[in-house]
Amino acid sequence: MAELAGLEDPRARAVNEKHGDDHGVNLSKLRALAKRLKTQPVLARRLWATGDTAARLLAILICRPKALGRDELDGMLREARSPKVHDWLVNYVVKKNPHSEELRRVWSADPDPVVASAGWALTTERVAKEPEGLDLPGLLDVIEAEMKNAPDRLQWAMNHCLAQIGIEHAGLRARALDIGERLEVLKDYPTPPGCTSPFAPAWINEMVRRQEDK
Repeated sequence: MAELAGLEDPRARAVNEKHGDDHGVNLSKLRALAKRLKTQPVLARRLWATGDTAARLLAILICRPKALGRDELDGMLREARSPKVHDWLVNYVVKKNPHSEELRRVWSADPDPVVASAGWALTTERVAKEPEGLDLPGLLDVIEAEMKNAPDRLQWAMNHCLAQIGIEHAGLRARALDIGERLEVLKDYPTPPGCTSPFAPAWINEMVRRQEDK
């Protein structure tokens, strides 16, 4: 914890706080620390228990994802209110865990929109890598009905799923584009030059174009 405190950078904290993250540790330095520590499940649990955001990010990097239990992961996600901790936990830990599919189903239906957003993130992963068994038209029905008025984190996750369906599944692309055009979610999102807009129709068309150019 003392070493993490020594990595604190007020400028990094100011940038991170704009995104809802209450830490000031440069992530490259955090990753270097994790690389030095290597996998340490016991230390990871102790770091997580501190509740400190930087410590929890480090815990995610040095834990053993496949060794965490279903209920333990569920509890960790519900505690992870920092966007960066939430995202890293889902992407670096839950996706590698044998309970990921069960948690995907449970979280997607959760009344807490932050928890539900994790379920949608896992669903997006399946749309891209393992769509067999998913009701893709049904997912589009839910997105069409609920995305427009969903809270920000959940809306972002549903929008990603919408774009992924349109990108990966040509038979549903026209409907995905139509939903995106009508709902206009993230249409005016500020996008730096050279980056792809998160507005689903623009995102879908750009990624399909890249695939066709290969």
